[in-house]
Amino acid sequence: MKFTFATVALFALTLSPAFAGQTKTIPGDMVTVTAKVEAIELQSRTLSLKKADGTYTTFVVPEAYERFPAIKVGDTVTARYYDNVVFRKLNPGEKPSNTGTSGLSVPGGAKPNATLSAQRTMTTTITAIDLNVPSITFTGPNNWVYSSKVQDLPLLKTVKVGDQVNITWTEAVSVTVTSPK
Repeated sequence: MKFTFATVALFALTLSPAFAGQTKTIPGDMVTVTAKVEAIELQSRTLSLKKADGTYTTFVVPEAYERFPAIKVGDTVTARYYDNVVFRKLNPGEKPSNTGTSGLSVPGGAKPNATLSAQRTMTTTITAIDLNVPSITFTGPNNWVYSSKVQDLPLLKTVKVGDQVNITWTEAVSVTVTSPK
């Protein structure tokens, strides 16, 4: 499952050898976006949305969401997005991980509201550290690459290129659709 909302997850690294095998949680921010449905493309299941600042964005609605046809031009869509990152330095000899799950909850009601969630755990390798920025880059399965600024420079100095880290990334979005008054 792929969300089109920006994911905010600045790592505050605590991956020193003293933390090997322990976990660190970096809670994300709750982001709320409200937009008006400007256009609907039924075949591709794409909504064109106009945000309050006048900018446009598109959102592809998953096939599993059967109530897509109930959305109408002029409806207001409010999406609340949250993410959370948990990471852990692998213990020596520990096997790599690459798993994912997702879910969709659709309550009843006149308008199509839903909550979507996805969680992925994967073993990554630190491939670059830049103490000047400061930043770190991880690579994982299927050529997945993630780079981020790091807030905790002293702890960034405790890891090195080549260290393996399990990252569990959880995302959730709650979408509410309302008709114009």
